[in-house]
Amino acid sequence: MTIDLKINADRLNKTLHDTCTAWGQGTRWGTASTETGMKRLALSPEDGEVRRWLVAEAKKLGCEVTIDAMGNIFCVLAGRNAGTPTMMGSHLDTVPTGGRYDGILGVQAGLEVLRSIKDAGYIPNYPVGLVDWTNEEGARFPFSMVSSGVWAGEVDLERAYALADVHDKTKTISSCLDDIGFKGETECSYKAMPFKAHFELHIEQGPILEAAKQKVGIVQGVQAYNWFTVTVSGRPQHTGTTPFAARADSMLASARFIAKAHEIASAHDGLVSTGIFGVEPGAVNVLPETTQFSIDMRHVEDDELALIEAETWACLDKIVAATPGLSYTKEPIIRSPAVKFNQTCIDCVTKAAETAVGADLCRPMTSGAGHDSCYTSLRCPTTMIFVPSKGGISHNPVEYTSPEDCAIGAQVLLGAVVDFDSRRSD
Repeated sequence: MTIDLKINADRLNKTLHDTCTAWGQGTRWGTASTETGMKRLALSPEDGEVRRWLVAEAKKLGCEVTIDAMGNIFCVLAGRNAGTPTMMGSHLDTVPTGGRYDGILGVQAGLEVLRSIKDAGYIPNYPVGLVDWTNEEGARFPFSMVSSGVWAGEVDLERAYALADVHDKTKTISSCLDDIGFKGETECSYKAMPFKAHFELHIEQGPILEAAKQKVGIVQGVQAYNWFTVTVSGRPQHTGTTPFAARADSMLASARFIAKAHEIASAHDGLVSTGIFGVEPGAVNVLPETTQFSIDMRHVEDDELALIEAETWACLDKIVAATPGLSYTKEPIIRSPAVKFNQTCIDCVTKAAETAVGADLCRPMTSGAGHDSCYTSLRCPTTMIFVPSKGGISHNPVEYTSPEDCAIGAQVLLGAVVDFDSRRSD
């Protein structure tokens, strides 16, 4: 017998906005009560309060709640059979000037799925659960997705514990977990808390779905990205007495390089960005001795990203070699290979999405940003669901996804998880 499971859209949206108003409300951008951003930094007092709320709500449903050594919260509802749970996950922390949907929607939708299952009296074949991952954003402790990385065995626990608050070096992940009471006794490991699968609902954070007037992104994977810090060194000289031919201007070389790097990435249908830029000594009438900046290179394919990187450094070699007195160094920050999500999970999302809104309103997509699902995909079948972001805006107080689209995403999440559960034979 097939049971028609439906999420409660009003409850989902009320819970999302009530908790955002209560814990971490940020910059106001409109007149409505829901028109504020969020500042709920990882392991802050506000994060601690919303975590306690989540634990209490999960226990009301009869979930077994486990908190691991990184503060990840696992809420598992029993099934007819014992087994490894099918999990839904995202994060409740935000950037300092964030919105109400990035990460938060995924956790609240997962809770709504558990509530809807319970309300209907439906018992899944195997356990189904929800995880809130700690410090996904990396805004307070500068390492995004660090806790799912520890869980996956890709990040050392002690390295994670030592990460310091960007504004107060006396506070670390370890000390702040203690402060809010969320340093659990369970090992942070996929071996201690294994998943059968991981499904993550998230806002798109880009403009594609809205522009196409589509409702659901069926995420196939995540593009690769490499980050570097580049330092170009030249000679500090007087700007008024040094003709162009005699200059070793580190900033001019850097500017030429950054512009050229964009051309190279565009030719390969990739992306490149510079988000940090600084010069020394920083005087109006002195040519910069050193210019330091970040380079973020991205592509959906690892091989193409390698070509972008090779051509980019060859370009910088040429620019520097053309001017005596210039040199440069580059320091890798992070390398994240392309992620390909699990086909069975993708099939479950596709079926649920087409049932919810019809095939014409669904779109296969690749995520441009990293998510906790990148790490879970290394240890269990994984995929993601995207819903539209108004104006493609995210990490901004005006970040917005309509109540209708939030509900559609949650319904697709419910359908995908139930479908995956029905396919299990363990």
